[in-house]
Amino acid sequence: MSLPTKIVVIGAGSASFGENTLSALMRSPKLKGSSLALVDQNSHNLDIVYRLAQRLNREWKSGIKLSAHLHHRDALEGASFVVSAIEVGPREELWKKDFEIPLKYGVRQPYAENGGPGGFAHAARNVMPVLEIARDMEEICPQAWFINFTNPMVRICDLVNRHTTIKVVGLCHQIYVGYVFVGMILANELGIQVPEGITGMHAYSGEHVAKARVLEQVLPLVEIEAAGTNHFTWILSMHRRDTGEDLYPIFRQRWNEFNPAFEPLTRRVFNAFGLFPVPGDTHLCEYLPWVSDPKTKPWEKYNLRLYDWELAANLRNLGLSRLENMADNALPVDELLDTDSEGALEIIENIAGAGNHYHLAANLPNRGQIPNLPLNSIVETPVVVNGSGIHPVHIGQPAGHMLPEPIAELCRRELTAAQIGIDAAVEGDRQKALQCLLLDPVITDMETARSVLDDYLLSYKDHLPQFWK
Repeated sequence: MSLPTKIVVIGAGSASFGENTLSALMRSPKLKGSSLALVDQNSHNLDIVYRLAQRLNREWKSGIKLSAHLHHRDALEGASFVVSAIEVGPREELWKKDFEIPLKYGVRQPYAENGGPGGFAHAARNVMPVLEIARDMEEICPQAWFINFTNPMVRICDLVNRHTTIKVVGLCHQIYVGYVFVGMILANELGIQVPEGITGMHAYSGEHVAKARVLEQVLPLVEIEAAGTNHFTWILSMHRRDTGEDLYPIFRQRWNEFNPAFEPLTRRVFNAFGLFPVPGDTHLCEYLPWVSDPKTKPWEKYNLRLYDWELAANLRNLGLSRLENMADNALPVDELLDTDSEGALEIIENIAGAGNHYHLAANLPNRGQIPNLPLNSIVETPVVVNGSGIHPVHIGQPAGHMLPEPIAELCRRELTAAQIGIDAAVEGDRQKALQCLLLDPVITDMETARSVLDDYLLSYKDHLPQFWK
């Protein structure tokens, strides 16, 4: 049974999109007869992905009506889903700069992508491009879903939710890190084989294959319920799927027996707050006030590794080159049959086809699914997807798994800073931008916050013209 719909993908020329979401959409038998509009401002990258899509359409008999566009307005007519994977670039070069600018003023943020002063700068650069897309959707396809993959996830989804009338959902695969943790710690109890070489949950590509092997073994055996904010969720419960056994008690015991050098920040936070944080040290550290002290240097104590910007940029280029070889028929495409859509396919199929799908984690406006976090802020919980939309699983009563108040307070601070930062970027309001940095746990001095902000706004003047009206 096919369910023809129209899908627009903005930022389609990225290597990760071509590898994952594009191939997943193209191989879906349920989407035969649908329209897929690929959008990217980079004509070279767009041509690669468009030609690859044409090849997949032929060889897989996908039955998709394909089009390619340099501007999103040309693609939006009739759309039911707009998948956004845009990023103001060059991504790694700007990310590195987000980290280095505060260093001049004695502020060493731990990661600089989603939280910290870098989280503000990263989000602010993406605000105007995303807002333009959403405003055009209000005019051309007001009922379409905006499916966001762009980081900082909470801030970009908050932008669409509070500053437009468009329905937004944010998708992220970080929940799977929680499953890898559980698989590694409870390997004996679950009968799982853990490959050698997994040193942590950081984003180093050399360990992806080993982690994927753990994940594919544990997913059929264990169900995790986690909630919080993106890259800052917490495992509320873990059970065996076959017997319903509560695995948390034995997980705590085995974790305490596990190598204490493995994800040491996660260990300390788990011990202090009583729930296991999902994302692993390199994302968890972005939202905590105890990892940036220049005297105690906690990044050394917890071995917090920076993102390898140069390696990531090189891998991105290699990935695009690989897709180009596929588009040119110089490489086979069979391996694309096994890629993960990262959630977009499941959302689209089950809304368009009135299915019934339980998704492990999605970011939606808080309508009470986490009762002790602010209403209308962007929170992450499991969701149920069907023909009437995306429905969050409520984690409070009667389920009984409330987010503990100390953890909720950590999340509230991040959510408040995120919302103020988005308002600042939309309005070009320097006072609100300063407030955003002053609320951030990385910042400990008011004059320093002002210096970092002034430097960001000057350095990114071309990207942030709204602050220079």
